[in-house]
Amino acid sequence: MDPRHPAARPDREAAPAPAATHTTPVTADLLRGALDTERTGRGLLPHRLPARARAQNTDGQLAMAESQPSGVRLAFRTAATVVELDTLPVKRVYPGAPPRPDGVYDLLVDGRPAGRASAAGGDTVTVDPATGRTEHRRGQPATLRFTGLPGRTKDVEIWLPHDETTELLALRTDAPVAPAPDRGRRVWTHHGSSISQGSGAASPTGTWPALAAALGGVELVNLGLGGSALLDPFTARALRDTPADLISLKLGINLVNADLMRLRAFGPAVHGFLDTVREGHPATPLLVVSPLLCPLHEDTPGPTAFDTAALASGRLLFRAAGDPAERAAGKLTLTVVREELERIVRERAAEDPHLHYLDGRALYGEADAAELPLPDALHPDAAAHRRIGERFARLAFGPGGPFADTADGAARPPV
Repeated sequence: MDPRHPAARPDREAAPAPAATHTTPVTADLLRGALDTERTGRGLLPHRLPARARAQNTDGQLAMAESQPSGVRLAFRTAATVVELDTLPVKRVYPGAPPRPDGVYDLLVDGRPAGRASAAGGDTVTVDPATGRTEHRRGQPATLRFTGLPGRTKDVEIWLPHDETTELLALRTDAPVAPAPDRGRRVWTHHGSSISQGSGAASPTGTWPALAAALGGVELVNLGLGGSALLDPFTARALRDTPADLISLKLGINLVNADLMRLRAFGPAVHGFLDTVREGHPATPLLVVSPLLCPLHEDTPGPTAFDTAALASGRLLFRAAGDPAERAAGKLTLTVVREELERIVRERAAEDPHLHYLDGRALYGEADAAELPLPDALHPDAAAHRRIGERFARLAFGPGGPFADTADGAARPPV
């Protein structure tokens, strides 16, 4: 737990915290940001894709990413001064790579940071980076305890780890709990890659979409799916069927990473994805965001591979395994992707005035790469996430932006 937060400080001089005597079942009505939940043999598992989409997927990477609850949070109203949460995290181990830190849980009280904790233990999944094979071992649950909360009635949120699958087993408090009321804020649904999911961020409220949502005063549904923003039809249908006031799609980097398709297939696939989303949201503001600057793949196609020499020295680093000459055969690079996305949005916008385009380099460009380089050559660090989130809030939610709140007839700056 972060020692800067009151809830993390040991009670050496203060009286012992009260016992958490009220047990509240963890149910879907206490969750925000999840599209589905699953009752397991041990607890409640939030999902960020609905069951129908999961049934159509056979990729282990996507299955892992969608079960990692980026943007998912428990949200309740209570006068409790003590909150305990029993969880069962799933730890990932990559042999040869540096150990991954435990997932982080952020506590907010009335929208303000009030505590931070991590859960040790849990299940373990060992992933062979060369073959993708996994080995799952069962472990023990962990208990998070937050104390010293104000005794008044308040809104409490516990943001779950953005990069660690987490089953919720039990919620205990020293006062009754009720689901947080609807504050009438607009709902923003965002889809993107591992960068949107939060890879490299320090905590779940430190991912760039969470930061942008806080600045924009909106409720976030984060469908950032690590390695899996691949224009899958079942993801488009999930977006189509999810209520939203605002939608953004950050597309491109994973298609290059996976070397999944050529230019001939890319354009029609983007059109099809947008067509499906528009079936459920014909006039919702829809923002297409092209890739951030990533020098690795600006002009070199994928696939993206682990740098085995770096792994041997204990460092996680990625490299581009494609050949720039292959662009002539239609292989995708980030430069090609941006050009095609801009063209598609420009042409469609002639008949769709609520469709917009944002060049990802306006969020993270050459000057940013020089100041805040990508540590593993692919993902931004915590400081870069903050910069990206602040810029997105200004460009999307700010005056004149596609997500500006014009309900009263005039654009308002982010809250």
